[in-house]
Amino acid sequence: MVPFIDRRSQSLWMDIAVAPNATRLQGSKECDVAIIGAGIAGISTAYELALRGSRVIVLDRAKIAGGITARTTAHLAPLCDDLTSAMIGLRGEDTSRLFYESQAAAVDRIEEIQQRESIDCDFRRLDGFLFQARDTDAKIIEDELDAVRQVGAPVHRLVGVPLAHCAQQHVLRYPRQGTFHPLKYLRGLVAAVETKGGSFHCDTVVERIEEHDGKVVVTASGGTVTVQAAVVATNAPIVDRFALHTKMAPYRTYAMAFSIRKGAIPDALYWDTLDPYHYVRLQPGDDRADFLIVGGGDHKSGEADDAEVRFQALEAWTRNLIPAAQDVTHRWSGQVLDTIDYAGFIGRNPGSNKIYVHAGDSGQGMTHGVVGAMINSALILGRETKWADVYEPSRKTPAAIGNFLRENVTAVKNFAEYLAPGELTDVSDLKAGHGAIIRQGTSKIAAYRDPSGALYARSAACTHVGCHLHWNSFETCWDCPCHGSHFAIDGTPLNAPAIGPLAEVSIRAEQRGDDKLDSEPGNLNPFGSLNRLT
Repeated sequence: MVPFIDRRSQSLWMDIAVAPNATRLQGSKECDVAIIGAGIAGISTAYELALRGSRVIVLDRAKIAGGITARTTAHLAPLCDDLTSAMIGLRGEDTSRLFYESQAAAVDRIEEIQQRESIDCDFRRLDGFLFQARDTDAKIIEDELDAVRQVGAPVHRLVGVPLAHCAQQHVLRYPRQGTFHPLKYLRGLVAAVETKGGSFHCDTVVERIEEHDGKVVVTASGGTVTVQAAVVATNAPIVDRFALHTKMAPYRTYAMAFSIRKGAIPDALYWDTLDPYHYVRLQPGDDRADFLIVGGGDHKSGEADDAEVRFQALEAWTRNLIPAAQDVTHRWSGQVLDTIDYAGFIGRNPGSNKIYVHAGDSGQGMTHGVVGAMINSALILGRETKWADVYEPSRKTPAAIGNFLRENVTAVKNFAEYLAPGELTDVSDLKAGHGAIIRQGTSKIAAYRDPSGALYARSAACTHVGCHLHWNSFETCWDCPCHGSHFAIDGTPLNAPAIGPLAEVSIRAEQRGDDKLDSEPGNLNPFGSLNRLT
């Protein structure tokens, strides 16, 4: 039996040390390309460049591959996560075909690299099944079948999948999908990059990225790096304040792992047609049992703090359709940045000459990360790539104006929250282990009381553009609903686009009473249970 992990937030992958040789950046360095962000996009970009002789340095504010990439469920599925029919409606058949081809090429590239570098990462090709959720209209299957055929992807119409109560459901089968262990794969890429002279620097906060005299200077805690080009692969870019962020929206998604006996269900990818949908796959375990990974329960970041309810619903759905699921072994959540037209923003940063971005993976972070690496490395090296226009960061998609307006309503509503009362009237009402927004005069305070009773009081304004923060009790952090920043209880930024920490504030004596106020950052692990989402 796979043991239960007694942690509030622990993904199945986080125990893997991807870059054991990584150190903090110290002093001034020079190389060809600096890459900011050490998830699958950043590490894959480093690999593609190093393979072609470029000297690369990768910087990350926390540990290498310790962010959103460590919170994936690792479906390697080339078709649009928001359905191909929806993408054709927004961007047309030709662009949607190129999107599919690029994502399929990413799966091919992962397969090729793990073979070339002899990386043992559980990679395998398998079928993917999109199945009609119970008590829903089958039209979505009909529409998607036509759309997938239009973009030239292989697809087969079936009836039934090997899950309980699903024998008569309408189904699409997609051959040659894939999956793998993401951190084992990235550990192999890091080793290959280091062999080729590249270096990785963890716990290094990038503060500025500037172009000077034909070069790029990256200023970070501990030193600077001067390069010919820089790639900002932080998912939410730290070199742009509005242009890209208004075309993306952060969503939180939830995942659980169960132990399951080997062979209980066929090894495949499964997705239903609910909105938000459920996604399912297997991960090899020991000789007796595998892991069943199930995800879903998505909501706009910061607009709900009910993780326990969502996990309960996820578990109930799983046990209804997959009765063979045994003990829950892991539970975690992650953040997805959805773009208004379903493709990421990859290429030269708008307004820059030698700064490139990778942003907005729209639920397909693993394949987007590899596509981004292929595109950005080609652009930096002056090579052609036929997919650049699909992901061009400065693109405009007139048909997506509805998505643009709907997603940006969040910011308007968010700033109005500064006029509302606090969640508690007095800090003395704040219980140990809880966080809440408290009004003090004209200001809002993000207050957290740790289990020992120490009080952490910081500004409730995100340091990106000032949006009103919300408490996330599952991850023990502060979330920004506008653009996806996260902050630790001591104000340390955990996730881009925010760079600076939350301002420290003092609780007035009449509010504070005898509370012990902690104004010194770092008394707790600044990454809490979140382990930093970048």
